[in-house]
Amino acid sequence: MKISARNVFKGTISALQPGAVNAEVAVDLGGSDQLVAVVTMESVKSLELAEGAEVLAIVKAPWVLLMTDDSGVRLSARNQLRGTVKSIEPGSVNTEVVLTLAGGTEVTSIVTREAVSELGLKPGSAATALIKASNVILGVPA
Repeated sequence: MKISARNVFKGTISALQPGAVNAEVAVDLGGSDQLVAVVTMESVKSLELAEGAEVLAIVKAPWVLLMTDDSGVRLSARNQLRGTVKSIEPGSVNTEVVLTLAGGTEVTSIVTREAVSELGLKPGSAATALIKASNVILGVPA
């Protein structure tokens, strides 16, 4: 499968919490890294999602927000993945920032050049990737 999304994570479902309309699905990415997705119950059925199943978790890079200091702020984003800036690739308007999480997973974000400057991002600095669970798309091997 070829796909334009920059973040395609292979993982295993570690927990599945069904609800009336949606389900919360925790995906173990290896190491200590985990991503949570919210998908419809119809998707759970059609993809045959279950604990232990292998899945692909897909997140477009512009959907990944970055934060450097939470200052005690509580956020609704379910996925708050702390890591270290691996690389920064500036463009004319936007910049690609790659974080390495504690377990080794890499997350790519596309943010404005202004945001990189305001956040003081540079290789080796600490940052947190914020991803809403509803922005995580799950897929299964055909």
